Amino acid sequence: MTDSEQDKNERPVRKSLKEYARGIAGGLLFSFPLLYTMEVWWAGFIAKPVDLIVLVIVTYLLLLGYNRFAGMHPDASWESVFIDSVEEMGIGLLLSFAVLLTLNRIQLTGMSTDELMGKVIIEAMAVSIGVSIGTAQLGAEEQEEKEEKEKQERESRGRGSKLGLFVLGLCGAIIIGGNVAPTEEVILIAVEAKPSHILAMAILSLLLSVVVVFFSNFKGTAGPSSNNLLYDITFDTCMSYLTALGASAFVLWFFGRFDGVSFWVAFSQVIVLGVLSSLGASAGRLLIK
Repeated sequence: MTDSEQDKNERPVRKSLKEYARGIAGGLLFSFPLLYTMEVWWAGFIAKPVDLIVLVIVTYLLLLGYNRFAGMHPDASWESVFIDSVEEMGIGLLLSFAVLLTLNRIQLTGMSTDELMGKVIIEAMAVSIGVSIGTAQLGAEEQEEKEEKEKQERESRGRGSKLGLFVLGLCGAIIIGGNVAPTEEVILIAVEAKPSHILAMAILSLLLSVVVVFFSNFKGTAGPSSNNLLYDITFDTCMSYLTALGASAFVLWFFGRFDGVSFWVAFSQVIVLGVLSSLGASAGRLLIK
């Protein structure tokens, strides 16, 4: 076998190993807070099978969306996107299992299968999103020029679309908001907050979205046109905030924060968490694209 043939055979393996390494680093980087959160362990303990199935489906759809609109392979086929998403979810499951086992949060003996699977699956969903982001973003320096070209292609095709921005915003909102949703502080703030506080939080969320969306839209070549500047900023801000509220409601519901509370307390929790989630929804399009 010639040297050139060896290079052709060995290079894909090296590139795959680098991608896996970046994915592992990203998965741990974005999910370590949840891996160390007691409320998430408890959620895994009490989770019902249907809840886990819903979480897996939602996470897989997010992975598909992120890999399609913001992944490192803008020209990749849907088949490749499906396969990459399955791989990332598999890595997330393996990482979650290894970390939880190391932290003694799961045991191979003396623990029911339902509890073990519940804890691993819930943690793995956050880890798998981090794996996807890490694979796409933590590239080597020698690939910067190639990545810049691919970035421009994505901006002109996928990221410029409202669907692409929605998917990236949803990923950012769930990553940021999901780290706080299981904690008691959210419901504590919501219960003690007066209507004026809730209104102030909503206004603050919108202001943060306006500022971040404004600067993110003017970064790069995919910014809003000067002819429709006010419309673009208003539309993107509203879309980011509504996406953040939807993501906040979903993660709060999943972690059981709506059980046994009044509508006002549930609504207040969504607004409280929406302050963080709105930052993730708007800034997430910058930080994870």
